[in-house]
Amino acid sequence: MGHAFEPDHLLAVGNLISRRDTLAEALRDGIYWGLGHTTTQVFVGAIILLGRVMFLTSGYFEAAVGLMLVVMGISRLLEQRRPAAKVRPGASPSRAAYAVGLLHGLAGSGALVLLVMSEIRDPWLSVLYFAVFGAGSILGMFIVAGLCSVPFTKRMKISRTLKFSTVTLSSLLCIGYGGWMIYGNVRW
Repeated sequence: MGHAFEPDHLLAVGNLISRRDTLAEALRDGIYWGLGHTTTQVFVGAIILLGRVMFLTSGYFEAAVGLMLVVMGISRLLEQRRPAAKVRPGASPSRAAYAVGLLHGLAGSGALVLLVMSEIRDPWLSVLYFAVFGAGSILGMFIVAGLCSVPFTKRMKISRTLKFSTVTLSSLLCIGYGGWMIYGNVRW
């Protein structure tokens, strides 16, 4: 569960749930983010377990997460300046949360989990290790989404100015931290 509280995860989920009007919607995004993260790890973990291959980590996965944070921050700043758009019928509002989780599953501690899995000799212990990590990630992101949603829900009846300021600050943090991740992980 501690993995869910890494800064890039907090910023990504905070940015995603700032678009939500209710706690239930925010919690759903947290679950979808965790499922996306776990999906990537299941896919790569299966390659490791079935092929007994080593998974090489790369700073470029972290840089991709940084780029995603920058894009999310800019998108949220631009979105807040436009009138609220209606969600089209049949569209899954949690698709973005799932996609963000997919990318995060390749980077950082997720890659470390996959490396640990590749070193465990018993495949069943690897599966158990992964299952515990995946369940913890999903539960952790559920909790993070719930905690981060408090300042953004309409039920809290916060002022427009405070909400605008909070969204702007979280977007700028996304952009700044994402830029720092890109700078720190791309070898010039």
